[in-house]
Amino acid sequence: MDVKIPAGELQTLFDVLPDAVFFVKDRLGRYTHANMTLVRRLGLKRRDEVIGHAVTELFPRVLGVSYASQDSRVLAGEAIENQLEVHILPNRVPGWCLTCKYPFRSRGEVCGVIGISRDLRKPDGRHPTYARLIHVMEYMQAHYAENVRVATLAELAQVSVAQLERHFRRVFQITPQQAMTKLRIEAAMQMLPGKDSVATVGLACGFTDQSAFARQFKATVGMTPRAYRALRGGDRA
Repeated sequence: MDVKIPAGELQTLFDVLPDAVFFVKDRLGRYTHANMTLVRRLGLKRRDEVIGHAVTELFPRVLGVSYASQDSRVLAGEAIENQLEVHILPNRVPGWCLTCKYPFRSRGEVCGVIGISRDLRKPDGRHPTYARLIHVMEYMQAHYAENVRVATLAELAQVSVAQLERHFRRVFQITPQQAMTKLRIEAAMQMLPGKDSVATVGLACGFTDQSAFARQFKATVGMTPRAYRALRGGDRA
């Protein structure tokens, strides 16, 4: 027998999880449910300061517009699963998470968005392959600007590609491809406030061209490289 849990009860359940953000939004993108983790990360104290408001009202404009665009895709029926993102919240250090968003349906019709963002935890150092995977990660950190093949990483770990994917998820909660994206985006975020052009930063971080860099950066950070540079106080092209 299927058991349907009301969103309000899920909200209460997720209130006790400090490393997970839970939310439900209506068709207009307004929050109908939000756990206290989300409330606190917005720099607020009460749930009613979030409920009834849209992301464009609660987040910096460039981020709010990006999150609203993502919600529009979900309202059109698309499911977003394990999207690697870095969230930049008011008065907080950026943090990496995996986001899932699904259409929320009532009587078969999409009536909103339900989602969760889980913080990336520390690697599982007790896993049997931990030492080998750390060796792989060190290699990736040294070569993120290059075209590194997953097969090469699997050889370093002395496992098959399928085993590498599975072990990476167990130890780091993300795939090798997501780990490489994370390294490249982190490097770009450090370089963008500097003097190099956006195109130069993209190439230095392993992206084949500026458009590919812009697409991946926006999908991960929620804004374009230029918008991020402006947010950090720069104004160079």
